[in-house]
Amino acid sequence: MSLPPSERTAVAALYATHQSWLQGWLRRRLGCAHDAADLTQDTFMRLMTGRQLQALREPRAFLTTLAQRVLIDFWRRRELERAYLDSLAALPLAHAPSEEDRALVLEALTQIDRMLARLPAKARAAFLLSQLDGLSYPQIAERLGVAEISVRRYMKQAIAACVAARTQDAPA
Repeated sequence: MSLPPSERTAVAALYATHQSWLQGWLRRRLGCAHDAADLTQDTFMRLMTGRQLQALREPRAFLTTLAQRVLIDFWRRRELERAYLDSLAALPLAHAPSEEDRALVLEALTQIDRMLARLPAKARAAFLLSQLDGLSYPQIAERLGVAEISVRRYMKQAIAACVAARTQDAPA
């Protein structure tokens, strides 16, 4: 990631001034110094990909908000991983995937979860009812209390988000 010199200087100054405070703030919420250190780095990485840094008037408030988002993502990822591992535990040992396959599936689940989180609630619900429950568009419309044309629009929106997420993650 290449930032202009003024942005690099701003990030370095914010990091030097607030890194230990932010890590302590995260450690109190997580109860784990290692996870707090990782999430502190993730927060500063998000900061570098975000807005102009010179415009920050309240850096701790902004860092707290950003860190809360990183923390929410962390807990969601942890919950996804727990649900996946629970489902694996129910499989016979001979059918259990390799560690590499597990890692790939967890990464895919995390990407899907991020994509779904960006969708409006009804579009997300329509997509999940279609893909997980196998419901038809008329059944989804009835379940959501909307017209079938709305379900089509929701599905188009969800599929476009899937394609965009896939395109974003594709190697160059």
